Amino acid sequence: MPEVFLWTGKNPKGRKIKGEVEAESADQVRVGLQRRKITPIRVKKKPKDIFENITFLQPPVKENDVIVFSRQFSTMIDAGLPLLQCLEILHAQQENPTFKKIIKQVKTSVEAGETFADALKKFPKVFNELFVNMVAAGEAGGILDVILQRLSAYMEKMAKLKKQVKGAMIYPAITMVIAIVVVAVLLVFVIPVFTEMFSSFDKALPMPTQIVVGMSDFAIKYKFLLLGLIIGIPLLTSRIYKTNRGRIIMDDFFLKLPVFGILIRKVAVAKFTRTASTMLSSGVSILETLDIVARTSGNKSVEFAILDVKTGISEGRSMADPLLESGVFPSMVCSMIAVGESTGALDIMLSKIADFYDDEVDQAVGNLTELIEPFMLVFLGVIIGGLVISMYLPIFKMAGAL
Repeated sequence: MPEVFLWTGKNPKGRKIKGEVEAESADQVRVGLQRRKITPIRVKKKPKDIFENITFLQPPVKENDVIVFSRQFSTMIDAGLPLLQCLEILHAQQENPTFKKIIKQVKTSVEAGETFADALKKFPKVFNELFVNMVAAGEAGGILDVILQRLSAYMEKMAKLKKQVKGAMIYPAITMVIAIVVVAVLLVFVIPVFTEMFSSFDKALPMPTQIVVGMSDFAIKYKFLLLGLIIGIPLLTSRIYKTNRGRIIMDDFFLKLPVFGILIRKVAVAKFTRTASTMLSSGVSILETLDIVARTSGNKSVEFAILDVKTGISEGRSMADPLLESGVFPSMVCSMIAVGESTGALDIMLSKIADFYDDEVDQAVGNLTELIEPFMLVFLGVIIGGLVISMYLPIFKMAGAL
């Protein structure tokens, strides 16, 4: 069984170089180096990683790793290299140890006679259904290089879309966390100092000050309960979202939100049309495409709408009508899909819709950011400024009396 060896040697110019290679023995490594006109200095087995069998300690395979893998694989296949040689090269140059191990196992499976798609199917967390089905279509049609090129382009656009949405959500999330922390510190540590000072006042405190003092007393008395709620509510929400019924309710709620709902809907349309276009143009059947697109939609309301389309098509209906009836997809999208169906160019029409909605998402994210920034500034100003002013009102009142 081949093992990994670390080697150090000198090239023809006398420069010291090093690397690693798989071989049956150290002698085989030396022979291989001499063929490359490298003078071996030291060859030794690579030490075993003591954590290699502990999954959670291994680095995860990132989306970008798979994108680069697809892009490089496509280029090598297009250049005429055999499949196994491509896998060997990609395995040798892969820096992520987890992905390196996966590529090696895929290569072993292909050497044993399995198709490339079947070998990838064993790693669903890295290569999803869409990836595997498109590779299978590429193998069957003899256009694996084209399919891998489309896959890498598709994944790059989806990664960009995801990054945009995350970027739009991070700012309000961080602002809310800062607001909660600042308010908690004021209520628990700062306001009691003022309360002690106000205890010597003869006159009644202004109503805003009384409300803030009451809030402070409540926060100090039930601080552990409030802390539990702050931690527990997100955890409970996450747990409910993992249930089928809870996810249906929450996904439907998200789509109906005033500002964020519009963005979520546009992202859903962009993702649906881009994925369906990529799969249909690669030779995947429309029913299989809709089934995979539904399961990878990320929103239950969208998933049910797409599954209704699949049922409608299997009953002889068009694709556009069930989409329009769902109420999830805009009428313009449904009309364009109807045109694509009638002209026999559905994949091209879906690609054009996806391009249009990519721009729409860009604009929506920009508008959302512009809207959120002043809103959050006002929100922080009102909350924190209100607390501070409430505590200074008795001081102002006393100064006015003097």
